[in-house]
Amino acid sequence: MVLGTQAKNKAPFKTMILTGQNNHNWQVSSPILKQILDQTELFQCDIIESPKEKEDMSSFLPDFSKYQLVVLDYTGDSWPEKTKSAFLKFVKDGGGVVVYHAADNAFPEWKEFNQIIGLGGWGNRTEKNGPYVYFKDGKRFVDNSPGKGGDHGKRTPYLVTNRITNHPITKGLPTEWMHAEDELYGLLRGPAENMEILSTAYSNPKTGGTDREEPILMVLKYGKGRIFHTVLGHAGNNDKDFPALECAGFIVTFQRGAEWAASGKVSQKVPNGFPDAKNVVKWPGYKQN
Repeated sequence: MVLGTQAKNKAPFKTMILTGQNNHNWQVSSPILKQILDQTELFQCDIIESPKEKEDMSSFLPDFSKYQLVVLDYTGDSWPEKTKSAFLKFVKDGGGVVVYHAADNAFPEWKEFNQIIGLGGWGNRTEKNGPYVYFKDGKRFVDNSPGKGGDHGKRTPYLVTNRITNHPITKGLPTEWMHAEDELYGLLRGPAENMEILSTAYSNPKTGGTDREEPILMVLKYGKGRIFHTVLGHAGNNDKDFPALECAGFIVTFQRGAEWAASGKVSQKVPNGFPDAKNVVKWPGYKQN
């Protein structure tokens, strides 16, 4: 994957990419996320790995205080209580968080984590975890009906619609743009407190979807912390190609969302060649400003 520098910062945001367990291919995704962020020159990233599944987690005590941003590429065993407390303190005190793809599958029983991510799926989530939230007739809709949390149909390219166009993350982007072949998460549910839905995508029943405009990009506040939640970017364990991670739309929104979570601002310009409503664009096709 070829990436280009979009912006430069004299003091890069110290960033932890927290990974090590996932039902997806974190060995592929975490290095790519690091590359995407590092090459903006806005971030200085460390990949921090947890112990392997079912191994002793008691010594997994990452020092969140050294960082301004935490990118979650983690779904797995519960963290020690000390680590949970340190993470909550980090966010409450103003630390930025990026919730990436399957990270919203994690920790269904951890109330505060579900408040941070807003919406989550799988992990036996049901109505006890909160309502479904999606768009209906062009407006945010809260659905308290019972049922499972989390689903997706067949991987396919799909159209993303930006619902809030003046947020720093989406400002300057086309209102509609094509995303490369990816899972389209649906039936996410959770407390959805202090949450704005920036972008949605129609989950087509012809590909096994929900027939709803599902949340794709979200931002939240928790204490003084800012959270950017993207459901984009699938990396399957048996995949040889990773089109969702190579999509220019994913890369640019991930970079911009990370900067906003770290600082509350976005300095990066929208590159020429950002995807439109008809065409998927892979990053190497870009012409940088």
